[in-house]
Amino acid sequence: MIRRMSGTIPKSLDDTQRENIFHTRCLINNKLCSLIIDGGSCTNLASTRVVEKLDLPIISHTKPYKLQWLSAEGEIMVNKQVLINFAIGEYKDEVLCDVVPMEATHLLLGRP
Repeated sequence: MIRRMSGTIPKSLDDTQRENIFHTRCLINNKLCSLIIDGGSCTNLASTRVVEKLDLPIISHTKPYKLQWLSAEGEIMVNKQVLINFAIGEYKDEVLCDVVPMEATHLLLGRP
């Protein structure tokens, strides 16, 4: 087996795939929510729908900005934030997220 593998030439990785995207579920205020971890993004986002449904306290964004890549409709003004406590199994954490209208997931986390 080792002799057979030592003669193979490794293939290069596919450069067209930006990063792996990880889909899972999490608990926010003991409610089951969808979560995407996107290593290619630098932004933590929470959907307006989850913020409204769970009645999470909104914070004014210290540096509002426009976000283009999230919606096909054009730019979205990001001027609100929310502090979210979430749990994935035994792992628990708290993250500050920008609040945006999105349908793909309840919580999108980028790399730190």
